[in-house]
Amino acid sequence: MTVIFRTILVRELTLGLRRKADMLMTLFFCVIVASMFPLAVGPETELLRTMGPGIIWVAALLASLLSLERLFGGDYADGTLEQMVISSHPLAMIVFAKVVAHWLLAGLPLVLISPLLALQYGLDGDEGLILVATLLIGTPILSLLGAVGAALTLGLRGGGVLISLLVLPLFVPVLIFGSAAVDDAAAGLSIEGHFSLLGAMLIAALILTPWAIASALRISIE
Repeated sequence: MTVIFRTILVRELTLGLRRKADMLMTLFFCVIVASMFPLAVGPETELLRTMGPGIIWVAALLASLLSLERLFGGDYADGTLEQMVISSHPLAMIVFAKVVAHWLLAGLPLVLISPLLALQYGLDGDEGLILVATLLIGTPILSLLGAVGAALTLGLRGGGVLISLLVLPLFVPVLIFGSAAVDDAAAGLSIEGHFSLLGAMLIAALILTPWAIASALRISIE
C-alpha cells in the first residue's frame, strides 16, 4: 500500500508541476478575491480586521473549487481512471494519494500566501499565525470533501457547477470554525474549541472520504 501511495503521489505531483498555469490560476484567484475587498470597503482599520479572516477563508474556499473538476477529469478522459478502478490495488488508497497531491498543489500554496493576505487586513502576528493554522487544518478537509463531489459529478455536463452545489453546504462548518477562531483570538477568547472541531472534522474526513470517493468513482465509471 505504501508503494502504490507513493507512486500515485509522485505521478500526480509530476503532472501537476508540468501544468503550472493551473496551480498559479488557483493561487492568483485567491489573491485577487482577497485583495478586492479592501479596495471596496475602504481603509477603515477596525472594519478590515473584523472582515479579514472571513474574507480570506471565503477566497481560499472558492479558489479550491476551481481545481476540483480537474482532479479526476484528465484520468477519466484518457482511460487511466478506469484502469485504476479495476486494478488489484485498493482504490481508496489511490484516490487518497490523488487528493493529497491535489492539496499539496492547490491547498498548501493558499496556506503559505495567507500571511501576506492577512497584512492587507491589519491582522497582527498572532492572528496571522492562527489564520495559517486554521487554513492548514481546514484546506485538507476542503480537498477531501470536494473530491467526493468531483467523483460524483465525473463525466456529467456542467460538472463544475454541480460540484459547487454539492460541496458548498459541506464547506460551511469549516468556514465558520476557521474564521471564528481568528475572530475569537482577536477578542481574547479561547480558541481551543474551534481547533478541536476542525481537528475532529479532519480526522473524520481522512477516515471516511477515501472510501466514499472510491465508491462514487465506481458508480461514475459504470
